[in-house]
Amino acid sequence: MDPGYDGQPYAEPEPPKRGRGPLVALLAVLVVLGLGGAGAYWFLGRDDSAPANGTAAPAAPTVDPVADPTEPADPATTAPAPASSTDPRFVKAGQCVRNEGAADQPKLVISECGAKTYQVLRRIDGPTSGKKDAQAKCAKVEDYTDWYFFDSELDTLDFVLCLKRR
Repeated sequence: MDPGYDGQPYAEPEPPKRGRGPLVALLAVLVVLGLGGAGAYWFLGRDDSAPANGTAAPAAPTVDPVADPTEPADPATTAPAPASSTDPRFVKAGQCVRNEGAADQPKLVISECGAKTYQVLRRIDGPTSGKKDAQAKCAKVEDYTDWYFFDSELDTLDFVLCLKRR
């Protein structure tokens, strides 16, 4: 008999157990990549031509007390000045825009002047704080019927449009 033998059968050594750390790390990386891809898809797929925080609201209509109500209104159409884009950020006084969005979330685009458009009576560039500020600025503009403002994070891009419904 072997002096080192104690009568017990020889047991195979167990392989070392692997922790769950690598699996958790792999899952975390996959989740981050998935969320990053979804965020990139959303960011690149959104419509940048819609103004952020832009809004318009009708004002009280003005009536010309001197005009003869029996005379038809002059529906003269004029072509807008050439523009590099239909985005309202590039509109100038005298040009026309039309609303392709809803009344509570307008999406203005530069268009030819005609029925169901708004003529820009005045453009006021500079910081705006919203609806009350736009109303106050346009209150000084004769014959305006509606207003629109664009309020961005960068105040130098803000503007107010004082509009006349055609």
